[in-house]
Amino acid sequence: MATKGVEKVKNVVLVGQGGVGKTMLAEAMLHLTGKTTRLGGHAGTKPTLDYDSEEGERGFSISTTIAPVVWGDTRINVLDAPCYPDFVGDAYSAMSACETALFMVDASSGPGTITTRLWYAAEDLSLARVLFINRIDRPDADYDTAMESLREHYGNRLGAVTIPMGSGESFSGVVDVVHMKARHLENGKAVVEDIPEQYKAAAEDARAQLTELVVEADDDLMMKYLDGGEITQEELEGLLGKALVERIFVPVFSGSCVREEGVISLMDAVVSWFPTMADFGRIPLVNGEQLDISPDDDRPVAFVFKSLNDPQNGKLSFVKVLAGTLTPGLELINARTRKTERLSHLYLMTGKETSDIQSCAAGDICVIPKLEAMTGDTLSVTGKVEAASFRFPNSLYRIAIEADKRGSEGKIFEFLEKAADADPTIKVARDEDTGQTVISAIGEAQVSVLLDRLEDRTGVTAHTVALKIPYRETIRRVASAQGRHKKQTGGAGQYGDCWLRIEPNPGKGYEFVDEVVGGHIPRGFIPAIDKGVQETMKDGVLAGYPMIDVKVAVYDGSYHPVDSNEMAFKTAARIGFQKAVAQAEPVLLEPMAHLKITVPDSYAGSVMGDVSASRGRVEGMSAATGANAGETTIEATIPYAEVTDYATRLRSLSRGTGEFEMELSGYEQVPHDIQTKLAAEYAERRAAGER
Repeated sequence: MATKGVEKVKNVVLVGQGGVGKTMLAEAMLHLTGKTTRLGGHAGTKPTLDYDSEEGERGFSISTTIAPVVWGDTRINVLDAPCYPDFVGDAYSAMSACETALFMVDASSGPGTITTRLWYAAEDLSLARVLFINRIDRPDADYDTAMESLREHYGNRLGAVTIPMGSGESFSGVVDVVHMKARHLENGKAVVEDIPEQYKAAAEDARAQLTELVVEADDDLMMKYLDGGEITQEELEGLLGKALVERIFVPVFSGSCVREEGVISLMDAVVSWFPTMADFGRIPLVNGEQLDISPDDDRPVAFVFKSLNDPQNGKLSFVKVLAGTLTPGLELINARTRKTERLSHLYLMTGKETSDIQSCAAGDICVIPKLEAMTGDTLSVTGKVEAASFRFPNSLYRIAIEADKRGSEGKIFEFLEKAADADPTIKVARDEDTGQTVISAIGEAQVSVLLDRLEDRTGVTAHTVALKIPYRETIRRVASAQGRHKKQTGGAGQYGDCWLRIEPNPGKGYEFVDEVVGGHIPRGFIPAIDKGVQETMKDGVLAGYPMIDVKVAVYDGSYHPVDSNEMAFKTAARIGFQKAVAQAEPVLLEPMAHLKITVPDSYAGSVMGDVSASRGRVEGMSAATGANAGETTIEATIPYAEVTDYATRLRSLSRGTGEFEMELSGYEQVPHDIQTKLAAEYAERRAAGER
């Protein structure tokens, strides 16, 4: 191991609702283990972990940071993950690198929607789950109510391993149920003593419940317990780790991170019975096979679970070592790109501070600079090992970006591409239909941070603009018109004359037919007429949007032996086509979006009402069963113009619990009032010399 005296490494990710004290728990662990001299982020001290200026301004974590602490013979890599809804993707990636997910819960408000969402994500990843009820010292703290709420949300597998002594101002420490001792801090030093009389009964009840839960991890001990035998202290401590790995029970701790009460009991438990990577035995691979975790396997395998573009250190890759040992200078092959990557340095990172280390063994986490690898990549000696990556939440918030100054578009796109490489929840694309640069993200705060960082790091500024809707134009009836272009100047003139017939061509796109007979228009000018029509269709006639599904026939015309040329016939075709469209009942079409929306049953009515209010139609509903019971899936078709902001709207409608998938699905005619409005706006732009 990289740290002298460290025999084990355990990785714990802190997750839960934003603002419940996750970062403060990590700061308390840093302080109590001597990594910092003062409790960061409290009483005016600068936090060690929330070091990004954006985090300071916004008051919440934006990116996962690491607090590696040593307690006894164990290094605990504490990953403080952001859980604000727009940045929850980082929590998913951090969970993929850990064996245990520790959920922080406020003693007065209980678990929130993000907590529950991440709870099931941790279950999908087969992580051990642990709860910490924080802020017991608050005046409105209610431990019993918090426990009751947690059981309602997460079942009856919860077992208290520490319980508070008092609450609010009377909170004086915790009872360690495993060792049946009272623990508190006095002048910063840990004090362990007998349980005060008034808390003995509660402690005995908690221990009995805990024992009843964990004996299920061992058939022999369970039979002994059911037969009335007593579980010894040694047997109980042995059962805790096994029951946690097998997810038979969820330990619940309590305390106050600001006062650092209950934190030492937590760290003792992490060292004693929280799992290591080896306790899980195998790691799933992309090909469906599994990588056996063996201390005898010295072939290095590393998984990149996060990438970060750091202004001081450049690109940093956060790596979990799955097998073997990494050392500086080692060359490994990326399974995705098949390229060889050299590990120039290995860092141990605490907040923003990096320190060089000479090795990083299986089960540990380190940070490597200047790798080309992206989040989710696996590096190995052969390049044939590829760990199964985690599924990020869908990036359904879409917004367009425009540069504040012309000429800076290149810098902006380069910055956005790097951001997207580092964070898979950000996607950047050029919309060919509208010509806009579009960012897809989880939410608007994520985009706001991105633009702030763009300005900070490049000096270039940009702003968001509404997405343009890719409307289309078409016609509803057959019409004919003459297009005639005659221009005489001092020299050679221009002459083109053609008769066009246009008709609807639903679902078949654009077709052009030459019906001219008798040489009224020479064959050499027919392609120019076709081209003139197509150029006019690109710009549209009604409201400036491209036309689709139109069949055009040129059936008559005339020409001049001297003045006729391709340009003249192209202009004539434009004139004739525009005149014909005006007679052919032109209509505006809007893209339709097919949505599949999943929400808890209690929000289904609100969602369906919103669909109706958005000119949509519900096309199906289904109730989930099994593990997802209590959820309703609604399928609906809604005009795309009404749902460009649906990610934000659904979050509000469902209090952050809803999810949806969306794809564009065909075009339908817009209502008359919308068509009139868009046509009028187009006429105004043309009158002003704009497009």
